[in-house]
Parts: sequence; structure tokens; C-alpha cells
Amino acid sequence: MSTPIILTYFRILFIPFLVAAYYLLPAPINQYVSCAMYFIAGMTDWLDGYLARKWNQESAFGAFLDPVADKLMVSTALIIILIPNETLPDAVISPWVAAAVAIIIGREIFISALREWMAGEGERAAVKVSWTGKVKTAAQMWAIGFLLFHYDLWGMPVETIGYGLLALSTVLTIWSMVEYIYAARHVLAKHM
Repeated sequence: MSTPIILTYFRILFIPFLVAAYYLLPAPINQYVSCAMYFIAGMTDWLDGYLARKWNQESAFGAFLDPVADKLMVSTALIIILIPNETLPDAVISPWVAAAVAIIIGREIFISALREWMAGEGERAAVKVSWTGKVKTAAQMWAIGFLLFHYDLWGMPVETIGYGLLALSTVLTIWSMVEYIYAARHVLAKHM
């Protein structure tokens, strides 16, 4: 049980507390707390990778568990954004936000399955994380954090910025999925 693995477990165990904070705390405290919790979880994502490399504690289990924790946290937060709570009774989610959430979650499931299948084919290196995937993840993390917080902050339209970042991350999600499929084309072609 290395420190990076403990931080990854922390991120997974944090999920029910994020949901509880968003739905059970009174407004506007729920938005402040859930947004802060989400960003703390995001910091542990960066920190566990940094510490694993710095302390030479990288492991196959950590490489498996870290993206699982990320996908669980992101998927849960995206679903929270779609389901208004009693503190935001007039919130109306547009169909494009629902479509963006479906695309992002669907892509995560598809790419996870593709990576697992490619590993079984001995081609895992062909579907390694790309630059587009890293930018997509950053845009997604900021978008979700901003969308968990529904109020303007210091005159900054946080929610509007969140929707813009969600649109950007959706485009990058599709782009990165196409890149992964293209990288796996030689193996996919053998089975078609």
C-alpha cells in the first residue's frame, strides 16, 4: 500500500461524500462544498501520479486503478450535473448537456474496453494516452468543477464558463476517440 495507491483509493471513497454533499447540504453551501471536494479529488489525481513517478512507486495495479478512479469520479459528477436537486428546483438541463454527458461517459467505456482488448492482443502500447486525451481531461475536470458551482464568482460567470468548457471537452472527447480508433486500426482490421 504505497501513498499513491492510498490517494487513488481516497478518490474512489470520496465519491459518495461528493454525492451526499451536493444533495443533502443546503444551498448555496452544497455548491461550495461539492465543488471544493471535486477539485480536491482532482488534485489527488495529479498528486498520486507525481508521487508514484518521484518515489519510483509506479505499479501495474496503480496504472489500472488510477484511470478507474478517474472515470468513476468524472461519471458520477457528470450525472450529478444532469439531476437537479431541491436547492436548484428551477434548473433545466438542455438536451445538448445530456448529449455531452452521454458522449463523454460512452467514450470512456468504449476506450476502456478498447484498451483491454488491445492488451489482450499484445498491442496495448498502440493505444497509450495521447496529448489530446490529456487536454480533454483537463477541460473536462474544469468544466465539471465549474458546473457543480452554479453561482457567479467575483463577477465571473462560472456556470457559463463551465458550459463552454463542457462543449470543448465534448469535441476533444470525440477527437481523442477517433485518434484511439485510428491508432488501433491495424489490429481492428484483422478482425473485421
